[in-house]
Amino acid sequence: MRMRKKKNLIPRLDAVSHMFCETPEELHTVRGERELWVELGCGMGTFATATARENQNIFVAAIERISEAIVVAAERADGIQNIRFIRRDAAELEQWFAPGSINRLYIQFCDPWHKKKQGKRRLTHRNFLSIYSKLLSPNGILVFKTDNVPLFEFTLEELEASGWEIPEISRDWHGDPLRAADEPMTEYESKFFAKGQPISRLITHPRG
Repeated sequence: MRMRKKKNLIPRLDAVSHMFCETPEELHTVRGERELWVELGCGMGTFATATARENQNIFVAAIERISEAIVVAAERADGIQNIRFIRRDAAELEQWFAPGSINRLYIQFCDPWHKKKQGKRRLTHRNFLSIYSKLLSPNGILVFKTDNVPLFEFTLEELEASGWEIPEISRDWHGDPLRAADEPMTEYESKFFAKGQPISRLITHPRG
């Protein structure tokens, strides 16, 4: 995600600093015993905020490394008690979450890293899948969405190579009669949907 630098970024971040967790211990304290849903790359927080607001019994941890995006997300969610934001990179997940602690992991419209040599940077590369498999609970799931067909095909190949099961898959999510109509959309999804662009979605989990 490329965003213009904001001149007032620091004061805006300071104003919503209570919506951020700076340590894993702080996150654990705020979460308590609630079921944990994590969005990796939350952007400006449209999905994470709506999900937390509609599911008060769960806790949402929204991760985004770009400050210009996450400040908007935190402002949108200000006052919602069951969501917090983490300004970190995906590579740091194991530092923040204990093995078996994540009940749902959402990866939606992530950077496709178009060049073949950039494959290891894709969030559905087998190296990342190995990390997710450790962090997901025994019944935990990964929900993946993208508008990028090559990335979706790459993801299917990586899941197969990593021994993951795919109980649900759709190559046109908004045209799928099984679609959960009340599932919040991300800001990117809303734009693609308005253009009539097909969205691919799957639910997956490690085999076993």
